Amino acid sequence: MRYLAIGDSYTIGEALSVEDSWPMQWAQALRAHGIAMNDPGIIAKTGWTTDELAEALDEAESNNTLSLPYDLVSLSIGVNNQYRGRSTDNYREEFSALLQRAMAYAGKNTSRIFVLSIPDWGITEFGQKSGRDTSQIARELDTYNQINAEVSKQAGVHWVDISKITRECGANVKLYAEDGLHPSRALYALWVEELLKIKL
Repeated sequence: MRYLAIGDSYTIGEALSVEDSWPMQWAQALRAHGIAMNDPGIIAKTGWTTDELAEALDEAESNNTLSLPYDLVSLSIGVNNQYRGRSTDNYREEFSALLQRAMAYAGKNTSRIFVLSIPDWGITEFGQKSGRDTSQIARELDTYNQINAEVSKQAGVHWVDISKITRECGANVKLYAEDGLHPSRALYALWVEELLKIKL
């Protein structure tokens, strides 16, 4: 199976080696479950918002660097929209367009599209020291996740709630990278456990 992961810093595993990112761990876990799986192709960058991811996909398409169709596509995007104070209406519009592209990359096979919710960065050490209202961060991210869940379910793709896991773990330093913001390999492994509950 050929897998494309698109997103932001969470997708590339910021502050970790690429092998520790959740897409790489997921591919490894699927292989361990007997599924022939290539390492994922990844189009993601720290700081990207929905429009910046869309621009990167435009470039990939124009350069013919995508090997369509993919057998599996994951999408995780939106935390930087919230961080920069973008409107939820803007997020709904741009996320919906990105999901349509993800579906096209998988040949419209909705059973092979996985959308991950946005984790609550306000609970992290970075978030606690940011000077921002962590309750407001949580409320805004809940709204963002309501949007991506609604859009995903309407499209008939898989929506995976990793936000609940992240909040349950709290600010346990062992579950975060040295930057105090991004997950460690161990926390990403918990995300992968959620993904594995859905049978391919």
